[in-house]
Amino acid sequence: MKPQPPRKQFTETQPINLRQAKNRSSMTKPNPNPAIKTPSTKPKAGFTLLEIMLVVIIIALLAGAAVHFMGGNVDIAQATRVKTDIQSISTQLKVYQAMNGFLPTTEQGLKALVEKPGGEPRPSQWHQFFEKVPHDPWDKEYIYVAPGKHNPNSFDLYSSGKDRTPDTADDIGNWDN
Repeated sequence: MKPQPPRKQFTETQPINLRQAKNRSSMTKPNPNPAIKTPSTKPKAGFTLLEIMLVVIIIALLAGAAVHFMGGNVDIAQATRVKTDIQSISTQLKVYQAMNGFLPTTEQGLKALVEKPGGEPRPSQWHQFFEKVPHDPWDKEYIYVAPGKHNPNSFDLYSSGKDRTPDTADDIGNWDN
């Protein structure tokens, strides 16, 4: 007896038809009419109208609460701005006085800090201090009176306040300091 050669082991592989494999794994039948859409089993991503409206309502409530609670702070901020503006304008008026030896007259007003006054007394050394005449937070010009009622040796500079009427209780001026 002759020794037999070792056997070769062959494994048969068959080509896989991808279309058949895909159709076998699919749970739904192919759609014979592509014009009619079949319902998908996948959940769709996105928001419903109810969810969007709920978010809009929450944002509106938060905005309303912010406006309500910040309302008092706006008045405080406006008053602070007026005091800061008065201090700044007063400093420029004092520089004007130091350069020329006198303050602008009531008639010349704060415009003397923006453009050179034409009437008497004429400043010998004029300098433009502002681009335009400053306005208070209520969009009114600051009121300048020289000599002042509250400061007879100097000037009164004030805002007519929230009611926009001069010489009322809500006026904020350089005599409040």
